[in-house]
Amino acid sequence: MGQTDGRSEKEKMLAGDLYDAGDPELQADLAAAKDWMVRYNAALAMPVTERRELLRERFAAVGDGSTIRPPFHCDYGYNISLGTGVFLNFNCVILDVVAVTIGDKTQIGPGVQILTADHPRGGAERESGLEFGRPIRIGRNVWIGGGAIILPGVDVGDDAIIGAGSVVTRNVPPGATVVGNPARVRGG
Repeated sequence: MGQTDGRSEKEKMLAGDLYDAGDPELQADLAAAKDWMVRYNAALAMPVTERRELLRERFAAVGDGSTIRPPFHCDYGYNISLGTGVFLNFNCVILDVVAVTIGDKTQIGPGVQILTADHPRGGAERESGLEFGRPIRIGRNVWIGGGAIILPGVDVGDDAIIGAGSVVTRNVPPGATVVGNPARVRGG
């Protein structure tokens, strides 16, 4: 299905190029992440320090004091990096086909979705079943209200606020407050 340039489908995915998500290596990675999520999501009564160690088993980086309240869902986990003191509330979803970086002291409300996975816009190309990802970077000291959705390729600047239920389709400047669907700078 995919390009025959010598790279594996996983290498294409991580590069943000079109890839076949049904590839056996990627399916094995998804299965491993699913098994990890079963353990993590059963660990609600576990001390937060032990849950943090479970995060470190799967994530690219987990800073000291970072917490994710179960249940939590992701695609792979190994593309997620959390800074120091990051907090994600219940029911967050991160589709991490490429890098998701969350800066120090960022707080994320319940039910937030951070979605790097994307699909071709052209019907014929989309019909091929190939997909791609665009990385998401969330700066430091950001506050994301419950139920917000961050779409592929978005960069959220330091000290920004994203209102509850907002759908963030484009970059958010540092210190800005954005609200709505699509999210727009408040007062601007």
